[in-house]
Parts: sequence; structure tokens; C-alpha cells
Amino acid sequence: MKKENLQKIMRQAWQMVKMNGFAMAEALRIAWLNFKLRVKMLMGIVKFYFTKVDGTMREAYGTLNPNRLPEGKNNDRKSSPTVQVYFDTEKGEFRCFKVANLVRIA
Repeated sequence: MKKENLQKIMRQAWQMVKMNGFAMAEALRIAWLNFKLRVKMLMGIVKFYFTKVDGTMREAYGTLNPNRLPEGKNNDRKSSPTVQVYFDTEKGEFRCFKVANLVRIA
């Protein structure tokens, strides 16, 4: 584990504590879950669940693997530390969700 990864996880956890009012233990759990999801999506397609803004649960299949991303699409979007962008393999489009709303990885 690289020191930079641990710093990103801690920064993300503190952000959830400040912005969402999470307890630190819960924020760390979700930050680690987001880190693991990102690593798995870089390797292939991953099934995961998150809560949408309207409160419903969403099952998604997504990837960040460069070999599975479509050619010619603009992949250079401005990133935000509060949002996880992924390529939805079912819809064939880039989608995103709030990192604080990640529920679990299947």
C-alpha cells in the first residue's frame, strides 16, 4: 500500500465527516470501500450498489479499465473528490455517483 493511497483514503473520510456528518469509523469504512471499488474497476467490470440521490438503491456494472472504455469518447472530465465517475457497461455511457452513497461491492 502506497502512502499516497492512504492519504487519499483519509482525505476522503475527513471530507465525509465534514460534509455529510458521518462518524469517522463509518467514513473510513466507506472511503476504503470506494478505494477497493476503484482498484477493481481498473482491472475489469465490477458489480456494485449505491444509493441514488432520490433514495433508491441502484445496482450498477461499471469499469475504469482502459481496454474496456469506448474509443473516441471524451474521458478527460474534470474530477471531483466527492463523485466517482465510471463507465456503465449496461448503458454504454459514463455515469457517476456520490462516494458517500456507495453501499457495497458484489
